[in-house]
Amino acid sequence: MKKNVIVIGAAGRDFHNFNTCFRGNDGFNVIAFTAAQIPDIDGRKYPAELAGNLYPDGIPIYAEEGLVGLIKKYNVDDCVFSYSDITYQKVMSMSALVNAAGANFILLGPSDTMIKSHKPVIAVGAARTGCGKSQTSRRIIENLMNRGLKVVAIRHPMPYGDLVAQKVQRFATVDDLARHECTIEEMEEYEPHVVRGNVIYAGVDYEAIVRAAEQDPDGCDIIVWDGGNNDFPFYKPDLNITVVDPHRAGHELSYYPGEVTLRLADVVVINKMDTAAPEGIQLVRENIAKVNPEAIIVDAVSPIAVDDANVIKGKRVLVIEDGPTLTHGQMTIGAGTVAAMKFGATECVDPRPYTVGKLSETFNIYPKIGALLPAMGYGEQQIKDLETTINNTECDSVLIGTPIDLNRLISINKPNTRVYYDLQEIGYPDLGNILDDFLK
Repeated sequence: MKKNVIVIGAAGRDFHNFNTCFRGNDGFNVIAFTAAQIPDIDGRKYPAELAGNLYPDGIPIYAEEGLVGLIKKYNVDDCVFSYSDITYQKVMSMSALVNAAGANFILLGPSDTMIKSHKPVIAVGAARTGCGKSQTSRRIIENLMNRGLKVVAIRHPMPYGDLVAQKVQRFATVDDLARHECTIEEMEEYEPHVVRGNVIYAGVDYEAIVRAAEQDPDGCDIIVWDGGNNDFPFYKPDLNITVVDPHRAGHELSYYPGEVTLRLADVVVINKMDTAAPEGIQLVRENIAKVNPEAIIVDAVSPIAVDDANVIKGKRVLVIEDGPTLTHGQMTIGAGTVAAMKFGATECVDPRPYTVGKLSETFNIYPKIGALLPAMGYGEQQIKDLETTINNTECDSVLIGTPIDLNRLISINKPNTRVYYDLQEIGYPDLGNILDDFLK
């Protein structure tokens, strides 16, 4: 008898779990995906072109709120939880809901979901969204490229558009971002790579993606997996690096699957040590020692720089931060906030009285964001609402703490400046030492 399955997801790990475990597997009948975290994902289908010959009509995607009704309507046997950066309380509450409706609650692990590459793989993950994983990936890639190696990055999925068109995406120039109709969230991850001169792949089908990356027309000596949220890698790594954040000390042992990434790590980078409390740093060290005492620990900071400090000094500034870091990442301080304090802003202006449309909805869903503006841009309307909110806000200037230049996407009617941040190791060992040993 086939088992009826629902994959509980958020347009990323869910599709990968389906592709690696259920596509072409006639022992299972995947009834549906459910969607959470990301707006406007439900109401679509995982298309037949990607779902395989067992699903000629594709697979519908429903809002997570309807999960219990779907379990009962379709006599579902298994619900496979497939998204990340979730408290253990939330995971087990979901398990209770699923079990009470009569189904099994399943968490798939690395053995069933990691794909083996034909090239060496360095994986970079994190214990939470917003730890500094992206600048760690960039630091590693720059180090490898300085050694003359051809590096191809592969990013954790963010398939928010046409899934068939997004099956395999290659980004080598900024123009490619427009050609693939990227959201702000996608550009924040892809643009820092391409402006530094390395190719990055992403998409939906990660078996097809890695095979394309291995044969990249510009060459490929090594692959760097640039993970998303706090998920563990889609590829079997030869070197596994996890970034932790002492601003949220303790979260590395209380969020799923962040603790998995910590336990899997060969190397743990403790980031933001210049701005974190000493007791937070100490707690993180103790927690690493509890669950992964063999890991190599790298101490690091993410120093801040800006284009024009005069836009900040003595001004009432609107601080814009990376969207997911503020929303499901639950951070209340980001690079923009640190820059505002460092360069002498008199006030961080609260944007909430000025929000419109989907941005107002974001603050309703995540009320703890506070007096910061998340750079939400999952679709054209959100980008328009972001522009309107910025221009509505009564402030002297705007501080852009996202990894991309928003001026390229929207028109800002006030003086503004960008914030930059890169990883910098403290003392020994550093990532260069670790890569020396790895490459040998």
